[in-house]
Amino acid sequence: MTSEPSSKALNFRVAEFFTSAPKLADCPPDIGVEVAFAGRSNAGKSSSINTLTENKKMARISKTPGRTQLINFFRLSDSQRLVDLPGYGYAKVPLAVKETWQRHLEQYLRERQSLKGLILLMDSRHPLQEFDRMMIAWAQSCQMPVHILLTKSDKLKNGPAKATLLKVRNEFGAEPLISVQLFSSLKRTGLPELRTKLGEWLGPARPQPQSIDASL
Repeated sequence: MTSEPSSKALNFRVAEFFTSAPKLADCPPDIGVEVAFAGRSNAGKSSSINTLTENKKMARISKTPGRTQLINFFRLSDSQRLVDLPGYGYAKVPLAVKETWQRHLEQYLRERQSLKGLILLMDSRHPLQEFDRMMIAWAQSCQMPVHILLTKSDKLKNGPAKATLLKVRNEFGAEPLISVQLFSSLKRTGLPELRTKLGEWLGPARPQPQSIDASL
């Protein structure tokens, strides 16, 4: 009897753009597993995804925060995805547009069955803004695990960075579904920790389907 192959760590470098959707109804079939990245439009979300996948062009980095208004899906395998949610709270767009974004984000968080966790990015210099707390409240209401990335930690000295980490951890210390870490796209600080968390939520690497030789 042959033994099953051992589980392999996810290779985020194989990530590729799959599709975009303006709202939940237009998202890909709700099967498999996915983890979504959310955050204020100036929190460094695109840079973090690009660092994670080691692809500078994976997620677009716009000079105008909040320009991306679509839910973007990136495929790791046929059943594993990363999702880039629209930036929120900072974009200079009409109030009606912001309200539409919020409605679609809430619907996605509440109803997407394949969503296994939320990576919530916050600028480590300005954590826990109003919209950050709103996202956490939505996630808590549907028992969704949240992993907070305190981004741009390279812009803080070691002492203030650790103090910020401790402050945020203490606020959610009693919440078993919320975890927190420091992260820097520039210095790649915290990248192994992020990859470990994503691996826990997405599961081990899935084998890619093999093509069938037509001559057989």
